Amino acid sequence: MTARRGRDRKAEILRPPPGRARFAAGDAPRVAVAGGGIAGLAAATLLAERGARVTLHEREESLGGRLAGWRTRLSDGSSVTMSRGFHAFFRQYYNLRGLLRRTDPGLDRLRPLPDYPLRHSGGLTDSFARVPRTPPFSALGFVALSPTFGWRDLAGMDPRAALPLLDVRVPDVYARFDDMSATAFLERVRFPEAAHHLAFEVFSRSFFADPRRLSAAELLLMFHIYFLGSAEGLLFDVPDEPFPQALWEPLGDYLQRLGADIRTGAPVRGVHPDDTGGVQVRTDDTLDRYDAAVLALDPGALRGVVAASADLGTAAWRDDIAATTTAPPFLVSRLWLDRPVRADRPGFLGTSGYEGLDNISVLNRYEGEAARWAARNGGSVVELHAYAVAPGSTPETMQNRLIDSLRRVYPETREARIVDARHEWRADCPFFPVGSHARRPPVATPHPKVTLAGDAIRCDLPVALMERAATTGFLAAGRLLADWGVRGQTLWTVPRAGRSAALRALAGIGNG
Repeated sequence: MTARRGRDRKAEILRPPPGRARFAAGDAPRVAVAGGGIAGLAAATLLAERGARVTLHEREESLGGRLAGWRTRLSDGSSVTMSRGFHAFFRQYYNLRGLLRRTDPGLDRLRPLPDYPLRHSGGLTDSFARVPRTPPFSALGFVALSPTFGWRDLAGMDPRAALPLLDVRVPDVYARFDDMSATAFLERVRFPEAAHHLAFEVFSRSFFADPRRLSAAELLLMFHIYFLGSAEGLLFDVPDEPFPQALWEPLGDYLQRLGADIRTGAPVRGVHPDDTGGVQVRTDDTLDRYDAAVLALDPGALRGVVAASADLGTAAWRDDIAATTTAPPFLVSRLWLDRPVRADRPGFLGTSGYEGLDNISVLNRYEGEAARWAARNGGSVVELHAYAVAPGSTPETMQNRLIDSLRRVYPETREARIVDARHEWRADCPFFPVGSHARRPPVATPHPKVTLAGDAIRCDLPVALMERAATTGFLAAGRLLADWGVRGQTLWTVPRAGRSAALRALAGIGNG
């Protein structure tokens, strides 16, 4: 099965090297995949579909990585699923959606949200519901409809400084803009302050990063993926049930039907080359030999495994792995309230200027389990996110601050009783600070039978976040398969350059 292009006729297809359809009987290699998040699941799925004997090692007790979920019992006796919070499945996530189609061919377990409003504490709100999806009409429509970014603001920008937005290419964008912060780029372009907060700070903080420290190259790449480079638009889908039930349990069952051995609660502790060209994979309980391995781990776990595998790779490669960084902590607070929020509140609202509150989700607007709880109790299920929490902030302080901000944004919640709450405080997302791209590890490693995958891994395609995880997972598996003469995964991507020849030529003026 391949990924599918969406509505964008300029989306690009990437075909794998030619090869056999699958391994012959008795010829299948053993491959270990470390990490059961999106990247590891993509790698394991492709390898198992091609007939490899796959063992998937996951540290936690369930699959999904940063999109995992687990059962918890509320004070009212309800059994519910908790997770680390809202994720948007954008239409240009072609390869992630291709992975999900393995168990849901029509993507019927995803449902669209009608809008993605962004609100600033000053009172202005932007909406993408009526913005055209096809560039450049998307940008023009945004300006025409936006209360925060008008034609006067457009005239006040520095057009020459903004020209690079018209033709973003990977890896060229890193060569040109990785040594600048996202905030510095916006200041150079003279974006209006309100647009800083609404249109761009919201984007940069989706990387769990302060835009003053985030590489401008990542910001430009996001602008290309979601706005000027793709005709899929900025609207997105969300799962109609919690992540485990909607996504990962069906995919885990699919993998097991393909013969994969899924070992949860079994973190990989080390990977050691052996004399036959394969590797020894060490867990807490076992030391098993495999013909190859995919390390699809978050940055901290990858650093730990490589540090504990002194004979893996070169000194320079190991130093680059050690140099990877983790984003600041983030907080997810989910509240079960005894009364509904106002009927016109959106399923998702991005926020800025509210004491660290980055967004509010009303889960019972789109998630079946939350909707059933709300219907039984006459209440609502609300989730609050705070990204890149400031150093020195305590979890309790931030939890209270988010609840206070919720009451400012949605005043009807001031009278609501919190039936129960769950707070997840984590710090395991990749961070892309200024000047870091040159040392970001790629999919290939010095060991020909060990590859890397994940949203922290370098990928010279216009992908980010969950789509980078899925894409690198397929690429990591595909690199191993190509060495064995077996065909990999056909991939799709948003255009790898500006969409219009005229706009590309105009952008070239800014390069001079």
